[in-house]
Amino acid sequence: MLNLIIFGPPGAGKGTQSENLVNKFSLAHVSTGDLLREEMANETPLGKEVRNIISGGGLVGDDIVGRMIAEFIRNNKHAAGILFDGYPRTVYQCEMLEKFFTDETLLLTGVVGLEVEQEELMRRLLHRASIQNRADDTEEAIRTRFREYEEKTAAVMDFYKRRNLFFPVAVNGTLEENLTSVETFVKSLFDSLP
Repeated sequence: MLNLIIFGPPGAGKGTQSENLVNKFSLAHVSTGDLLREEMANETPLGKEVRNIISGGGLVGDDIVGRMIAEFIRNNKHAAGILFDGYPRTVYQCEMLEKFFTDETLLLTGVVGLEVEQEELMRRLLHRASIQNRADDTEEAIRTRFREYEEKTAAVMDFYKRRNLFFPVAVNGTLEENLTSVETFVKSLFDSLP
């Protein structure tokens, strides 16, 4: 089973890369945002709990997100693998995922760290903002998101680096070059599976 985490700063192309990898390797794709929306739309007990938290102005806690991820994994154990997009974001979430994988006798293949120079990220995000007419994506707001990403995710990178599971892949080129670079690397991981 090819179980991957796609990891990178805002504007690195996680969504685009995820879509390509899911199609190329027949992976189940899990995004915490999508799971939350799906649970609420289906009005499951968990979805109702999530809706109450969000409508009250709260943030959905790690334990709830962890339960949703665990359920997704259980429901997709027969897939060719799972691609985690936007999860884990904290060391606590890393530990929860690791414990769940151990309990289910699954292995994490690796974390694909999309690496892009900050000037290129800024260019991409400002371009996306102009196309989508997003007034909230100002240069100042984007720089704040970069700082938050660095502050919150450095520990996640270190967590996986200590386990020799973090694999940086440079994605500073054209869209086609970036897709090819990541796909080629993931194929090498896939080919090395027992």
